[in-house]
Amino acid sequence: MAELTLTDASLKPIADKVLAGERLSFDDGVALYRTPDLLAVGWLANFIREKRHGNITYYNVNRHINPTNVCVAHCKLCAFGRDPGAPGAYTFTLEEMYERAEQGVREGATEFHIVGGLHPDLPFDFFLELIRGLKQRHPHVHLKAFTMVEVHYFARIARLTVDETLQKMKEAGVDSCPGGGAEIFHPRVRRIICDHKVSGRMWLSMAKKAHRLGLPTNATMLYGHVETAEERVDHLLKLREAQDETHGFVAFIPLAFHPDNTPLAHIPKPTGYDDLRNIAISRLLLDNFDHIKAYWVMLTPSIAQIALRFGANDIDGTVVEEKIYHDAGAKTAEFTSRGDLERLIRAAGRVPVERDTLYRPIDRSKLPPIVPATPPGLVTLSLDA
Repeated sequence: MAELTLTDASLKPIADKVLAGERLSFDDGVALYRTPDLLAVGWLANFIREKRHGNITYYNVNRHINPTNVCVAHCKLCAFGRDPGAPGAYTFTLEEMYERAEQGVREGATEFHIVGGLHPDLPFDFFLELIRGLKQRHPHVHLKAFTMVEVHYFARIARLTVDETLQKMKEAGVDSCPGGGAEIFHPRVRRIICDHKVSGRMWLSMAKKAHRLGLPTNATMLYGHVETAEERVDHLLKLREAQDETHGFVAFIPLAFHPDNTPLAHIPKPTGYDDLRNIAISRLLLDNFDHIKAYWVMLTPSIAQIALRFGANDIDGTVVEEKIYHDAGAKTAEFTSRGDLERLIRAAGRVPVERDTLYRPIDRSKLPPIVPATPPGLVTLSLDA
């Protein structure tokens, strides 16, 4: 690495802490958001990233399955949810989802990523049957299913405790949970963007319950809407505190807010500058998280490549049929191949390593051969775009 050059002298004490391996404070986090010296912030994040992971960048072959977009929450941040019977509303049958999963397995998927809306008429048993069916058909595929928001809703409609709900999910075959629904934990922000969702405190409590039951989870932060720098730092430090307690978070994914087709469409979109700063600060503050993900669907492939020098060590996966971000105006592809992801990583000067959901390297020689097939009607990733 080149030497660190600071154009903002106020970063010197923070740089000294990072280089000495010391934990950063709330005030340090705010200073990192305020400084104009983004390159120094990125250098420090890359220092930590390379200290932990060297030149490796992880990716996986996964398949997104969104069972329904019918949702009772009506969050202002969301372009995905629909009322029952509204134009564009859909609910897949179990067989339709099993068909999508089968296609994913033929293409080499080692993970199904399953999230959807809070449907007023689908019982908890419908989703348990989905999981049981997937696990029975594909026992070696990791099922990463249901955010803490969905878990809370399942508990309410099934009249179960959160612990009972998580236990039933685990018994059905859920292996881990995604990190969505965290948004920004601060109550002021949640009142504006997602006032019908679980509170930030409840989200954290439920994630820790999942960890204690042996269900690892991811964690996210949605940035670029009405939150302040202080509220972002508060969010990150609350995650760090929870990780100190349970060590159950697998990866952290900063998510840029896409305002198109939402009630907050008047808010300007986050810039690439914002994206890189949030990736870097996440790496610096979340010292007890092993992995920081640059989600190419949200960032664009180009920004995701740069993020691999700003603290990220993972670029997500092949995805296939992503609906939530594309309903909010994302212009990226909905699908990319394993080979294209590897080329994307190599072009950024990193070494690609295919992983499973828990970051164990995949040995393709021990798996069935991949049968490439672009899903019909999907836009695929072009590295020349």
